[in-house]
Amino acid sequence: MQIATLLANPARADLGRATVEALRDAWAGGEARWLNPGIAAEFAVENVPANRWEAWEGLQGLGIDLVVQPAAGRRKKMLLADMDSTMIGQECIDELADMAGVGPRVAAITARAMNGELDFEGALIERVGLLKGLPERVIGNVLAERITYTPGGATLIATMKANGGYAALVSGGFTAFTTAVAGHLGFDEHRANTLLAEDGHLTGDVARPILGREAKIAALKDITARLGLAPTDVIAVGDGANDLGMLHLAGSGVALHAKPSVAAQCDIRINHGDLTALLYIQGYDAEDFA
Repeated sequence: MQIATLLANPARADLGRATVEALRDAWAGGEARWLNPGIAAEFAVENVPANRWEAWEGLQGLGIDLVVQPAAGRRKKMLLADMDSTMIGQECIDELADMAGVGPRVAAITARAMNGELDFEGALIERVGLLKGLPERVIGNVLAERITYTPGGATLIATMKANGGYAALVSGGFTAFTTAVAGHLGFDEHRANTLLAEDGHLTGDVARPILGREAKIAALKDITARLGLAPTDVIAVGDGANDLGMLHLAGSGVALHAKPSVAAQCDIRINHGDLTALLYIQGYDAEDFA
């Protein structure tokens, strides 16, 4: 048995009953269950048609996400999340670079790295090198003035934790940011790279080993083993090429507002919903939210 979930942007709440029932009827699905009127609905389906992605494409044009997954085991026991452009709306290194006067140069490298066009570690070293001499206090300025949180993040974490779940933040960014973001949102732990500094200024280097794609996979394996869980118990979310390893290993890998080249490699793609979409696809309804 599969579950088809339709999701709208909560800010618009424009998921109509006709849209849900048209797909349900076309797929000979079961009775529609509304998880949140105007925002999320689901129905069971025995046999998903071969034209599933054509239906997905058509709904994308309406601003609606469609997720299809097995009914069994879809409620997860652990969240593993990327930070930059996932839990927050920015790429922290790009914001630091802007303060250092090298914003466009670094942003261009970041975009290529997140699309998988560049080796992540090499791209990180190159970008950090351009920050040499930047006062450490700028990190606090960026946190205070430039960082915004993706809607639904705190609700996602609080709801999963209220139901016995565990939340880990794993970033290719920097501990100076993950410490603040993890604390604000309620993550149980966080892992990231460490920017090196001397005499109150960044040295232009980062501590080794560098946390990249393979380290995110290792984090998933390490944390689940420590908690007595399996990778299938995990819902992972990210947007960049360096997230693909953990997205593929997790029981549910969610490409959230991801680069097209990344989303194309994932079965669960959220382009219109916010982070509460990760609760709806697990079968939570709005009344279950913490």
